[in-house]
Amino acid sequence: MVNKRVPEWLNSSMWSSPTTSHPPPPPKSQSKPQSPPDSPSHGNHTSKPPSVASSETSVNEPRESPPSPGLVTTRSPFKSGPAGPVQTVQRTEVRDPVVSSGSSDNEISPREDASRQAQLLQELSKKTINMGELQRLASLGIPDGAGIRSTVWKLLLGYLPRDKGVWPSELAKKRSQYKSFKEDLLKNPSEITRKSEESTSSQNGEDKGLLSRSEIPEGEHPLSLGETSVWNQFFQDTEIIEQIDRDVKRTHPDMHFFSGDSASAKANQEALKNILIIYAKLNPGIRYVQGMNEILAPLFYVFKNDPNEDFVVNAEADTFFCFVELLSSCRDNFCKQLDNSVVGIRSTISKMSQLLKHHDEELWRHLELTTKVNPQFYAFRWITLLLTQEFNFADILHIWDTLLSDPEGPQETLLRVCCAMLILVRRRLLAGDFTANLKLLQSYPSTNISHLLYVANKLRS
Repeated sequence: MVNKRVPEWLNSSMWSSPTTSHPPPPPKSQSKPQSPPDSPSHGNHTSKPPSVASSETSVNEPRESPPSPGLVTTRSPFKSGPAGPVQTVQRTEVRDPVVSSGSSDNEISPREDASRQAQLLQELSKKTINMGELQRLASLGIPDGAGIRSTVWKLLLGYLPRDKGVWPSELAKKRSQYKSFKEDLLKNPSEITRKSEESTSSQNGEDKGLLSRSEIPEGEHPLSLGETSVWNQFFQDTEIIEQIDRDVKRTHPDMHFFSGDSASAKANQEALKNILIIYAKLNPGIRYVQGMNEILAPLFYVFKNDPNEDFVVNAEADTFFCFVELLSSCRDNFCKQLDNSVVGIRSTISKMSQLLKHHDEELWRHLELTTKVNPQFYAFRWITLLLTQEFNFADILHIWDTLLSDPEGPQETLLRVCCAMLILVRRRLLAGDFTANLKLLQSYPSTNISHLLYVANKLRS
């Protein structure tokens, strides 16, 4: 039996989002609302950075040049016309959220932070990790510093095994495998051909120099259209690589870690590009979809800021395998062919809608029946990008602590968090019309993340 009204424990002013903004650290992007589409879509070639856009937009479509500092031009994740509406998002300079000292309503007391850190360190010191206990502790939020989040996330994603004794051998094996991926998949055809020629010449004990046209194998000729031609595959990959390059340059342009002319920022961008290109080549069924860069960014940031120098040096390899594992739980959301299936994005959004109906039918009716705000208009981006565009970076890390801690995977917890986001602003939604509500949900207000996650956990029952 569905509840006609919101549970009494939630019908309190403490769950209403504040009308005034919180002080830093850092503010999230504020987006202007756009007219809703008839049907949101996505797929292998999308056109909204940093969110997921319509798959019907070609990657060959002219893209805006990177905006001036402080502004980032983005596209809606929902189709509205041939190219989709363009949004201008004002971004504020974001300091490193791990070391930022700014106050926030989401901060826990130093004593609680120290206690939680001690508990996590104690669990991590064991020879065999108790995953149930680690998940419980991590779901409450992982304190910044000491490299705890980096290690815990690798455990939660299954990259590090429970037995600490095999960590060195497992890490060495994975990192060697990633090195092989880079050597095999990031070379251009000229390098492949030259290496093949050098190998053949050394075996025959001769140096033939340049081959004549008649001696060049068909599959190695730059004009070959054969399916096995390395050059034909190279030209097909070029479009994807160019798309990845554009999106990586637009990833968190408000953070010096990801953006700017510094050597470290450029190295970080190169690492993100390598990971996304290798993933696309190893997964031809899905390849690269715009928005994957936003899911990749928090992982790489956390691993690259580990105080362990060995983890920092190998952050790219470690991030790749954790990214693969994380995306395996939500990759169906990026596959256009599965949109209307039981595992596709529309089915996932429908589950979120039914969850809201179950816990707060009054709000559900007002949104979907009275004001006609289809959940696809806002939840599409929330779900596909794991909320990376709705909150500031520090809060994203806190939310992900909880998402990754779910032993069943992040999807169900993600839907509860999305539902909780609606409940926290229910008073404003119930008082709003279509335009006001769409604007509110497409530019979600600042809120207390600890309270948000508490409400989401209450919806578990």
